[in-house]
Amino acid sequence: MKIVVIGGGPGGYVAAIRAAQLGAEVSLIEKQYLGGTCLNVGCIPTKCLLHSAELLTELRERGAQLGVEAENVQANFPQILAHKNEISHQLTSGIAGLLRQNKVQVIEGEAHFTAPKVLEVVQSNGEKSTVTGDAMIVAVGSVNAIPPIPGIRDNPCCVDSTGALSLEKLPERMVVIGGGVIGLELACAYAAFGTKITVVEAQDHVLPMLDADLTKIGVERMKKLGIDFYLESPVQSVESSAAGATVVCKSSAGETLRFEAEKVLVAVGRRANTEFLDLEAGGLEHQRGSIVVNDKMETNVPGVYAIGDCVAGHAQLAHTASAMGETAAENAMGGSAVYDERTNPTCVYIEPEAASVGLTEAQCKAQGIDYVVGRFPMRANGKALVLNGGEGLVKIIAGRRYGDILGMHIIGPRASDLIAEGALAIGSELTLDEVIATIHSHPTVSEALREAALHAKKRAIHIPNK
Repeated sequence: MKIVVIGGGPGGYVAAIRAAQLGAEVSLIEKQYLGGTCLNVGCIPTKCLLHSAELLTELRERGAQLGVEAENVQANFPQILAHKNEISHQLTSGIAGLLRQNKVQVIEGEAHFTAPKVLEVVQSNGEKSTVTGDAMIVAVGSVNAIPPIPGIRDNPCCVDSTGALSLEKLPERMVVIGGGVIGLELACAYAAFGTKITVVEAQDHVLPMLDADLTKIGVERMKKLGIDFYLESPVQSVESSAAGATVVCKSSAGETLRFEAEKVLVAVGRRANTEFLDLEAGGLEHQRGSIVVNDKMETNVPGVYAIGDCVAGHAQLAHTASAMGETAAENAMGGSAVYDERTNPTCVYIEPEAASVGLTEAQCKAQGIDYVVGRFPMRANGKALVLNGGEGLVKIIAGRRYGDILGMHIIGPRASDLIAEGALAIGSELTLDEVIATIHSHPTVSEALREAALHAKKRAIHIPNK
């Protein structure tokens, strides 16, 4: 069985390795760099910056309280970038080694369809070759979307997330266009480094993928970091200025707002990176470039699968792509794997970090589900008090009749690690009683999950049962 994988990001390389484990002869085509956006200019580099930012913030805000006295704590921006690059290189080198160990052939070049299940690959030296396979897995990821705002493409001070991760100099002021995950994560990092951040968002809220209770806490915290928010303020244009750029917005009241900055981060989302693929020649059904798949990752063309950011209707997350990659590889090798969106967590690495899986309270109301809610504040958790002063919340949503876990939402220290318990609970159809019956170690932040489940049953020990 010969399988061709197009794209070497978190979806593609995982699919390639899994297919090889199952006995396939695997070729992986990558036009730029192994690890894709995530390892090179996305998830990992961003988290490197955010970890440096977290250390800075903790020393400045809580160092004296913790008995760690450090004068004039500053961000060494060049070293922050150097550390980021070192980590990315280490991980991408590791992937290259894993592919070699699994006997995956890596082809450097750009692929496009010339017919269903037929690819032409243009290598970096200009040579062309035709590649076919028994099955193909499309894993080409996404690219930053650029909105049609006058002046935004012409001003060199406007950067996307890739550019924001490679700035040569720390800007004094930055305007962030967009209140989604990418924009706010980088806003938190640069605010900690000393940049004055202004966030402008066309909608009346930010972080729409999170439960409203989490968003409220997150925004309040970001404001404490010095980040200014202007909601319902769509950008009208970007103009050149002495500093670099002026972002012109229109407020909900009709007032013209002008924000000057050295850099403008354009973070309005991402779109499927399929323009070069020639989906029509490949016979692939798509929605504005996003490939249509079923829960087995199958496209409308037999033997062709698509995964990750380039597919329609799913979260654009690295772990989403990896899970889809395993599903596609197993099905390409004759299996019957199914991708389950219900158990897919969303993590947002703002300060403090937030994580969510399953249904939000708003979604339960919209679907007419009878539910109960359990809440536990991090200030009542000993380990959270130690780690960040107790800022944050755990919120569990469960069906009223059976107590089945419908959603788990966390903001606070180590939220992105804790959310796996919620995903497991939903995937295994666990109940509040089963979470409560599970002994959680003390002192840990994970105790807050059990306490939230207890609160939903009006059995909370460490907070009032209101």
